Amino acid sequence: MQEFNIQDSVKGIWDKLEGWLDTIILGLPNFLLAVVVFIVFIFIAKYVGKIFDKIFARSIKQDSIRQMATKVIKAIVILIGFFIALGLLNLDTVLTSVLGAAGVVGLAIGLALQGTLNNTFSGLILSFLPELQIGDWVETNGFAGSVMEINLRNIVIKQSDNNYVIIPNGKIIEEPFKNFTRTARSRVFVNCGVGYSSDLEMVRDLTIKTIEDIFPQRGNEEVELMFQEFGDSSINYVLRFWTDVTKNRDILIAQNTAIIAIKKAYDAKGINIPFPIRTIDFTNKLSVNKD
Repeated sequence: MQEFNIQDSVKGIWDKLEGWLDTIILGLPNFLLAVVVFIVFIFIAKYVGKIFDKIFARSIKQDSIRQMATKVIKAIVILIGFFIALGLLNLDTVLTSVLGAAGVVGLAIGLALQGTLNNTFSGLILSFLPELQIGDWVETNGFAGSVMEINLRNIVIKQSDNNYVIIPNGKIIEEPFKNFTRTARSRVFVNCGVGYSSDLEMVRDLTIKTIEDIFPQRGNEEVELMFQEFGDSSINYVLRFWTDVTKNRDILIAQNTAIIAIKKAYDAKGINIPFPIRTIDFTNKLSVNKD
């Protein structure tokens, strides 16, 4: 049986410590270089973050999204510095393990937060989309109103009845939306009808002149009147003209003004705007004999 020798044990421990010390001394330059590289990348991340924050300030009006996008960019720069530092320390195995673990964790998080991440990335896309900005009047997903807020999860729309509607960003990206604010001029439609005894050419000219006096047309714009059908009690037409429109209320105001002006013009010229009338015809003649 081999006896325990304390001197050999101490010598073995000392040799092991000497080996570790030699390894530390040999690896000290790489360690210091890795620390310096990592610190430099931290400063680079701050500088890059400031640059992108100024760039985002021109295109993203929502502060929360701009700050989040800046933080993501800074985190990416710092991660790059971290991986470079691990490479300088010759920790290739650790680097591979970290990347593998990050991939597995990222996949798990992505599956668990699929809907949330979809809305988050959709919010980033909407922030850079020039066709949708805060203050615009839009119609989307069956709702219409002014865009009050765009964040990483949803947009907030204030409807004309003063109620707020919150719509997930993914719904905005997937569904079409109509933006009234992006175009300063829009075409307004008014439907009406005149009696069968009316002079249709005179009706057309009078209506067009009436609208042109109230809503001046620009460039290639023009007032158009097209007769569409022989109705039950009237010959119906559609009137189209251009005016300044940035929200749905502007269309309602223009239609209201046009209808009042057309009614006054027709009354002055004796043009009838008929309404449905039912005539009851009694074919049987009844006679009452008095005794």
